[in-house]
Amino acid sequence: MQILLGVIFHFIGGFASGSFYVPYKKVRGWHWENYWIVGGLFSWLIVPPIAAWLTVPHFREIISQTDASTFWWTYFWGVLWGVGGLMYGLGMRYLGMSLGNSVLLGFTSAFGALVPSIYYNFHSVPGKTTFNDLLSTSWGRIVLVGVVLCLLGIYICGRAGVMKEKELSEEKKKESIKEFSLVKGLIVCIISGILSACFNYGIEAGSHMAEVANQMWKSAHPAESINFLYRNNVTYVVLLWGGLTTNFVWCMMLNARNKSFGDYTNSKANLARNYFFSALAGTTWF
Repeated sequence: MQILLGVIFHFIGGFASGSFYVPYKKVRGWHWENYWIVGGLFSWLIVPPIAAWLTVPHFREIISQTDASTFWWTYFWGVLWGVGGLMYGLGMRYLGMSLGNSVLLGFTSAFGALVPSIYYNFHSVPGKTTFNDLLSTSWGRIVLVGVVLCLLGIYICGRAGVMKEKELSEEKKKESIKEFSLVKGLIVCIISGILSACFNYGIEAGSHMAEVANQMWKSAHPAESINFLYRNNVTYVVLLWGGLTTNFVWCMMLNARNKSFGDYTNSKANLARNYFFSALAGTTWF
């Protein structure tokens, strides 16, 4: 049953990751930084503790009792991941959802799968998968094949983007994506994809919090022989604070530069609609 739930949740998560940006398209009369940070407040500040409260008993106590090193390393990787998440939004502006998501999510999957295992190859930790494990086991080789397929898919999508750019006039490019730029978009999405993999590193850094949640759950359910399915929800709270920090600072800078602070209260825009779809996008992302 746990395996089935895992497959279902991965399917839902993958669908949400690939489509969460859609509600932002319904926002009217706001600058990018306005709807991005409003959605981000739901993604990184509001929804994570609600999810943790619903699934992880005493999650606040777990966080408050976590040692400083674990807390700040988790937060640090969240900050770097936040840079990647911030550039995700820029990538969508330059490439659109189809091409942008293909490049970005491919790099995220590849680096997220490989870098931790390479790290544990040099700094062995019991129970953690090393790169040698990936090379020497059948399941590990399947993972590596998947990574290669991701990179191949990135190449094919990038090649298709180049061909499309050559075929379309400037006017046609701007019809669907107002700020279309293949070169800028690919650079941004590649960097974003690599930095977005820091989310996985943050989960590893905060694994002590997840383990405490796991042990507490097992103590409350002694008959269960499996691990707690939602144990990482407590780690996400701290990790996403880091992501919020990066995005909040950048969006406030853009608000100041573009003089767009007034968008949040501009009565000429449909504020209820804008806040609703921004919140929907942020919640869908989580």
